[in-house]
Amino acid sequence: MNLMGLDLSLTSTGYSINGKTGFIATKAKGPERLTRISNEIIDIAYANPLDVVILEGYSFASRNSQAHSIGELGGVVRMRLWQSGIPYIEVPPTCRAKFATGKGNASKNEVISSISARTGIVWSGPGADDMCDAWILEQMGLAYIGESSYDWPELNMSSLKSINWEYLEKVKNLP
Repeated sequence: MNLMGLDLSLTSTGYSINGKTGFIATKAKGPERLTRISNEIIDIAYANPLDVVILEGYSFASRNSQAHSIGELGGVVRMRLWQSGIPYIEVPPTCRAKFATGKGNASKNEVISSISARTGIVWSGPGADDMCDAWILEQMGLAYIGESSYDWPELNMSSLKSINWEYLEKVKNLP
């Protein structure tokens, strides 16, 4: 099963495929930034034939001046995935945090700390929190189909219940 975890960001979009992480950064602004990020995502997807992309959904509680721009990025990426025939699953940010820590309102630092403690993976440097989030999204899909290399507590696994896994079920032929 080839999944991509994708954490969209205007400054460092994180991605994870087969546990290998990276980030996409550009100093471009406006439509040029949207084009560069979405093109690179599609290039990465084609280089790693994907079954499903698992991306973080919109954070409706966010209050910042970038809300419209990140919404534009999310729309452009979703459209490009759809045009490319790559199915995607949206995961609410609270579900990602709960999967990582056991609580849905965990901070970025709590998420990184919890994942590092559980896995021994150290997240640092540019794009670290976005790559960590993308890795978590990929792990959520793998955990759902029973292919994660890590043992996730029942409380953390309960976060998977409120996600629509339809595309992953079709690809995996789950009941």
